[in-house]
Amino acid sequence: MTPTDHPQTPFSPQPPGLATQHGDSAGLQRASALISTTPDFPTPGVLFRDVTPLLADPRAYRDVLDAMAEPFCADGDAPGFDLVAGIEARGFVMAGGLAAAAGTGVLPIRKAGKLPNPQVTVEYGLEYAEAAIESSGDLTGARVLLVDDVLATGGTLRAARTVVQRLGGTVVGSAVILELEELKGRTLVPGCHAVFTV
Repeated sequence: MTPTDHPQTPFSPQPPGLATQHGDSAGLQRASALISTTPDFPTPGVLFRDVTPLLADPRAYRDVLDAMAEPFCADGDAPGFDLVAGIEARGFVMAGGLAAAAGTGVLPIRKAGKLPNPQVTVEYGLEYAEAAIESSGDLTGARVLLVDDVLATGGTLRAARTVVQRLGGTVVGSAVILELEELKGRTLVPGCHAVFTV
């Protein structure tokens, strides 16, 4: 897409509602169809939802970025955040796109062991393992939007919120491409904005 495709704001306005939340958008319905499912990955019994085909499609990627940002950007006004925090690894892809469109910075929240001197490390449980994430930086006074690809049990986003808070930032919201409702992650991350739910 060219910059003239979105002349008034960094994000295209989206009507309320999609796939389950925004079902009246043809572009988002098309994007939803690009998400694939792989059974028994990474462990038996887990259905892995792969957003990689969606990310590889420029139109679908832009439509999803617009839908993720919409609740956090007032009609044509500046975004309600100063920084987008993306959780490794697919969250980086979403954070970079959102931050570039909004004119903000990006905070990578890394898996443990990827930074030489992390200031904050937070451990948490996944639906199939234990994990830890970490980051560094002075976020004093920064309004931070957390993004990731999938909301499953909510442990990763809740841990990321703790990372941001310990670095001095204020989390203004969280957004994901896909929410897996049966895993009840919303109980740990109430108010998380999901573009699609399954």
